[in-house]
Amino acid sequence: MKEIEVLINVCREGVSVPVYAREGDAGMDVSAACEVLIRPGETVAVPTGLKVAIPEGYEIQVRPRSGISLNTPLRISNSPGTIDSGFRDEIKIIITNTCRTGGEGYHGVASKGNVEGTYRILPGDRIAQFVLKEVPVIKWKEVCSVEGIGNDRKGGFGSTGID
Repeated sequence: MKEIEVLINVCREGVSVPVYAREGDAGMDVSAACEVLIRPGETVAVPTGLKVAIPEGYEIQVRPRSGISLNTPLRISNSPGTIDSGFRDEIKIIITNTCRTGGEGYHGVASKGNVEGTYRILPGDRIAQFVLKEVPVIKWKEVCSVEGIGNDRKGGFGSTGID
């Protein structure tokens, strides 16, 4: 497997460098660096305590963790998010609580059943995944028309049906 060196700076106490859970995994879990409350309908940027220097020609994609997406109303708002090679600030994960109503108490990322209410993210909670991807650069070539180039599937959004 090809390895690409990415420089990382842990900029908050108690934060660990992300690691792959298993050999061959595409993504590595990233954790919250501090406690954050996310109320119904609210979108927040959750600090990770990490700063990186990604080599040119690569990006880190921020993707949801499947268990959180299945079992809670928490969503990575701009999934996949992109961390560009020139970004040097602390990485924050943008999370939206899609609940419409509040409930009693707080729920955590390990909750089950998509319970309505406020969610509390704790330091060390695994909240997203990082995936390193190579990014080719587009070289545009302007033409008079794209008709007749390749296969035209004929249709726009939803043109392939819903079944």
